[in-house]
Amino acid sequence: MDSAASSLTPEPVLEKMMEFYHGYRANVDRGIHQLSQKASEEYELAHRKVAQFINAKSDEEIIMTRNTTEGLNIVANGLKWKKSDKIVTTLMDHHSNFIIWQRVRQRHGVKLETMKPNEQGLFDLADFERAIDDSTRVVAVPHVSNTLGTIVPIRDISKIAARRGALTVIDAAQSVPHMEVDVREIGCDFLAFSGHKMCGPTGSGALYMRGEVAEQVEPMLIGGGTIQDVSSEEFRLATGWHRFEAGTPAIAEVIGLGRAVDYLTQLGMENVRTHEMRIGKALHEGLTKIQEVKVYGPEDLADRVALASFNVGDLNPHDVALALDVSKKIMIRSGHHCALPTMKEVIHADGTARASLYIYNTAEEVELFLSTVEEIANGLT
Repeated sequence: MDSAASSLTPEPVLEKMMEFYHGYRANVDRGIHQLSQKASEEYELAHRKVAQFINAKSDEEIIMTRNTTEGLNIVANGLKWKKSDKIVTTLMDHHSNFIIWQRVRQRHGVKLETMKPNEQGLFDLADFERAIDDSTRVVAVPHVSNTLGTIVPIRDISKIAARRGALTVIDAAQSVPHMEVDVREIGCDFLAFSGHKMCGPTGSGALYMRGEVAEQVEPMLIGGGTIQDVSSEEFRLATGWHRFEAGTPAIAEVIGLGRAVDYLTQLGMENVRTHEMRIGKALHEGLTKIQEVKVYGPEDLADRVALASFNVGDLNPHDVALALDVSKKIMIRSGHHCALPTMKEVIHADGTARASLYIYNTAEEVELFLSTVEEIANGLT
């Protein structure tokens, strides 16, 4: 029950990665021999699969990364900043979509304004209407809070940003694995997510970069594979995803991510969402009924994913997580979840215990979890 941190990996994904190592272990885009050709085909196919999965216009808009953090850093470090620029972000962001913008402020002197949600993690769109002005260069928001499970209205926020000519950067690490995500319907400019949270391998992820804005971003790394031409005096970078993927990539991991996309597509993301809403409802409602337990996040289940942050009385959340693990081998996350501003300024807690569900969790597991939490809570009375 810690899939918000990292999901389990199905056998078909592992088999696909081993297929690469056993069958066509060679570098991509480097040779004309059959092994390199096969590896290159599979690597490029993974780009197309990810593009289709989030409804990008072209696989040229998909840059393979190691994780969400790398994707977000590519954007933050690649844009050309002026001191007159402004960034709008939120107090509900993961550190990966928060401190990178703080560093931009430190380095370039731009203005940074943070939007504060209410205690349930819900935003007032009027705050974004007020904050996003003609000087705003970037609006950076999470699609789903990794701490509260709140689903953020990013389509509405993207529309506000677009009217002001601002770029929208979406941290979709907690949404792409759990629901249908359509970048064209959202209208965002950048969207990053990780493979390891969606049945894929660690060290894999993707950054969607809308084709019309790609030229505004300077690649963080350049080198082999990123160039169109080089002379003794100058170089010219390639276009599309090649421009941003320097050096030998994590080939097996990218191919594995492509297979994970197949796996989720075969399940049907609408079925994934339906399953998670059912067991997530039982999780949330069950926790709220236990005395001594405080549950954080939206009360309306339509506003959240199958994730519940909670505390039991005055117990340290790490002690709660340890008790669950030792007594029933139930594995959850505890602490600040790389979202200290959320803890300090939104829910006013030093940390929480967090149970996060996915496709392989069952109603019976939720029942066992709830009964065990109740036992822990009863020990306080």
